[in-house]
Amino acid sequence: MMGRIACANVLSDLYAMGVTECDNMLMLLSVSTKMTEEERDKVMPLIVKGFKDAAEDGGTSVTGGHTVLNPWIIIGGVATTVCQPNEFIMPDSAVPGDVLVLTKPLGTHMAVTAHQWLDNPERWDKLKLVVTREEVEAAYQEAVLSMATLNRTAAGLLRAFGAHAATDVTGFGLLGHARALAARQRHHVTFVIHNLPLIARTAAMSAACGGGRLLRGTAPETSGGLLLCLPREQAARFCAELRARGRQGALQGWIIGIAEPGPRGARLIERPRVIEVPARGPAPDSPAPGEAPPEGAS
Repeated sequence: MMGRIACANVLSDLYAMGVTECDNMLMLLSVSTKMTEEERDKVMPLIVKGFKDAAEDGGTSVTGGHTVLNPWIIIGGVATTVCQPNEFIMPDSAVPGDVLVLTKPLGTHMAVTAHQWLDNPERWDKLKLVVTREEVEAAYQEAVLSMATLNRTAAGLLRAFGAHAATDVTGFGLLGHARALAARQRHHVTFVIHNLPLIARTAAMSAACGGGRLLRGTAPETSGGLLLCLPREQAARFCAELRARGRQGALQGWIIGIAEPGPRGARLIERPRVIEVPARGPAPDSPAPGEAPPEGAS
C-alpha cells in the first residue's frame, strides 16, 4: 500500500491540471539502512510492486528511477507527459461565484496517527474516551483506501464541467493548498470554506488530542483529493457524475465553499459544518480505472 499511495500522490500533480494520461514515470526509492537484509528483501519488493501496480492502473508504466541508501524508507517519483495547450487546465481562472469542490475526505493524518496510538497506553487513554478501537480501525482502513485511490477519474471530468482551477490537497492541508491556489488566480477572489468532509470519527479524535488542526483545515494530508473551482451551475452535477463512476463509495465529491470577491486568499468560517464520511464497504475484487485497489493489496 505504501507504494500505491506514493504513486497516486505523484500522479495527482498531472491530474490537478486535468491531464489523465501520463507518458512516463520515474520511481525514487530510499532503502533503509536500519533494516536487516532479510527485511529489505521482503519489504522493498512489495513497495516497488505497489508503485508499479498503481502506475498501471493509471495507464502508464515506470521506466526508470533512482535508488539510494538512507536511514528511512522513502518512496516518491516523477510523472511527465506531453500534451497540447487545450488538453490541460491552468489553475488560474477562478471567478467570484465559483463553487469549491473536494474529491476526497480529510483526516488521513489523524486516522493513521490514532491507529499508531492503539499500542501506546498513554495516548490511547485520551482517545478511548471518545472513540472505540473498532472506530479507529475503520478510520485507518478508510484512510488507506482513500490515499491509494487515484484522482484520475475526477481529472477526466474537469474540462467537461468547465473547471476554472484545481490543485491536489497534500502536505499543507486543505487551507494551505486553498491559499496557494487562490494566490495564483488572475481575478481577485477569496476562497471561503464552509464545509469539512472528514473521515468518520476523525473530528472527535482530533478534538481529544487537543490540537484541533483538522477542524481548522491545517492538518496535513497524504495523497488527498482534488480541490476544484467550478461554475456554480456545474458543481452538483460534477459531484453526482463522480459518484456514479465509482463503486461502493470509492469516488465522491463534496461542495465545501465558494469564491467571493476579495484579496487572493482563503479562509475557513468560524464554525464550519463537519460532514462525517463513513468507511466504505468491502473493496471490489477488480478496481476500475481511478478506483482504490482491493483491501490488503500491495
